[in-house]
Amino acid sequence: MKVTVLNENTSRMRLPCEHGLSLYIEACGVNILFDMGQTDIFARNATSLGVDLSKADIAVLSHGHYDHGGGLEAFFALNSHAPVYMNGCAFEPHFNGEKYIGLDKSLKDNARIRFINQVTQIGEGLTLHPAGMIPDVFALPCSGLTAQKSGRLIPDDFAHEQYLLAEENGRRILISGCSHKGIVNIADYFRPDALVGGFHMSNITDEAALEDCAKHLDYYSTVYYTCHCTGTQQYRFMASIMKNLHYISTGEIIIL
Repeated sequence: MKVTVLNENTSRMRLPCEHGLSLYIEACGVNILFDMGQTDIFARNATSLGVDLSKADIAVLSHGHYDHGGGLEAFFALNSHAPVYMNGCAFEPHFNGEKYIGLDKSLKDNARIRFINQVTQIGEGLTLHPAGMIPDVFALPCSGLTAQKSGRLIPDDFAHEQYLLAEENGRRILISGCSHKGIVNIADYFRPDALVGGFHMSNITDEAALEDCAKHLDYYSTVYYTCHCTGTQQYRFMASIMKNLHYISTGEIIIL
């Protein structure tokens, strides 16, 4: 598997970047765009990195937040055929305090969107897994994020989140956008050989909590490539404890 980071909060290659995530994945003979950041920065960086988004076979939206799906319209303009897989709850209104952080609702009826709510095979060796199937074995950090359901705001249960599992050459690679369901819960459930994605820990300053999470993750043989919502300070602290934790930035390419 080859993963090219089209956008992440940081950049080490003088490419523009923004708060958000976008990955171009070549796995199981399929070209996959995983998330699209906030704007068209992912597309401009794709051109700089020699990635032709018109040749993407599939797109996956990890969850219904603007910093992962804000570039959806730009992708539709660049690619005329790839279906976009997202959870059926992805277009529900989502908020951080009073700020709307959801998707552009005008795109909801695009014929290329495939809404799914169960484990779904999207290619040979490629499956999407909804967050609702992940048990809450370990306590979730309080996110403060909300969703609007039946006309009222309630704590977000992140039912709109999903994960991409690629099984190739005897290895299991899991791709997660923000891991709102809890990175330890996700790692414990899938036990992948490698996990790529954000840990949603950038607001956690309690070193004891970070250390506990790091030790839990380090228990598994998984190699972690994290980014985005993990937080750079949190990453550095956890990396001092964990054996196999790496940070990926805009423009980087990893081979798994």
